[in-house]
Amino acid sequence: MKRRALSSVIAALVLLSNLVIPAGAQSGRRSPPEPERREIGRPDQDPPRPRQPEQAPEEAGEDGTIKIDTTLVTIPLTVLDRDGKYVPNLQKRDFQLYEDGVEQEIAEFISVEAPFHVVLLIDTSRSTVFQIEDIQRSAISFVDQLRRDDRVMVVSFDDKIYVDSEFTSDRTRLRRAIYGTRTGGSTKLYDAVDLVITERLNAIDGRKAIVLFTDGVDTTSRFAKAASTLELVEESDILVYPIRYDTETQMNGPVFGGGGGRGGTGPIIDLPLPRGRTRRWPLTGNMQWTPQSAFPQWPRTGGGGRADYRKGAQYLQDLADRSGARLYDANTLRNLDEAFSLIAEELRHQYALSYYPTNAARDGAFRKIRVRARQQNLVVRTREGYRAAGESAQADRGETGNGRPRLARPRP
Repeated sequence: MKRRALSSVIAALVLLSNLVIPAGAQSGRRSPPEPERREIGRPDQDPPRPRQPEQAPEEAGEDGTIKIDTTLVTIPLTVLDRDGKYVPNLQKRDFQLYEDGVEQEIAEFISVEAPFHVVLLIDTSRSTVFQIEDIQRSAISFVDQLRRDDRVMVVSFDDKIYVDSEFTSDRTRLRRAIYGTRTGGSTKLYDAVDLVITERLNAIDGRKAIVLFTDGVDTTSRFAKAASTLELVEESDILVYPIRYDTETQMNGPVFGGGGGRGGTGPIIDLPLPRGRTRRWPLTGNMQWTPQSAFPQWPRTGGGGRADYRKGAQYLQDLADRSGARLYDANTLRNLDEAFSLIAEELRHQYALSYYPTNAARDGAFRKIRVRARQQNLVVRTREGYRAAGESAQADRGETGNGRPRLARPRP
């Protein structure tokens, strides 16, 4: 009985100590804290998130959902040393990026090893009738110099715009597509540039470029204008490398000289006509030759005067400058081969930086950018800036489809 009474007393004392002494104070030890309970959706209780690149302000839609503009701007760039040699193996930390003087946080970095998407855009209007074989041969040489993972699309244009090959890395297929191009009628240069950007390249991420072979003279575009295509280039992250060939002399001036004396008849040559036919034409010392005089069945399209060629040359220079690329002249076959070779070499050494601008206004304004290499004695070549998207930009360019031309199917 005494033992049972003692046990009861001890149990009572233990119970009393639990009521008086706070939990966790026994034996000098602290009990582990209970998990924190949080109400889902309470921002003051949510755990801290990693810092994200600056984005545009949030806007509430009509249905109450939150819309965040996360427009990513990508800037292609080339880095050279003081000797003009390309600099490999650079990283994101090697650059500083500024927009309108304000430093931006670089969100993504695309190295030179990343594959390229390249559109080979070839003018096959009637002005190329004497050069098409050289154009095809040089274009194939260009494709062969690209990396095996690079994907190429072949588009040709005259009074229509043809997809000769969709994007592929199959060199055999690309050669077949290039050899399948042939000369046609007038020139829809602006429409071709517009459609390649809006219908193909704008839907692709990563590094991308257009290699444009043309004399720069547009004669029949009905949808796009020079200014609208330049704005498209400013809004995009696409490099445009124009290769300009000169057709002004052969299209408008005395091309053939020599032969017999004044009023005499010189040698007879066979001039190619459309659809594989030829016409025998005498060369005289004072002959003023134009395509319209030799080939009266070719349609007259207007344009082609001296002012048109000056405008075309300026347009091609603007395409290169506003995209951060270069313009090449190809007045001779040697120049043509060299131009394609230099472009292929540069594409193999092209970096790209991406960022979310701190200025998120969709005002269609031009923003100046500057990229600086942290390492001294390095030269960064890139575009001067970009054009921010505007609220009505798509409607202004007719992207709703009203009267908008489409890319044609491959040539039969």
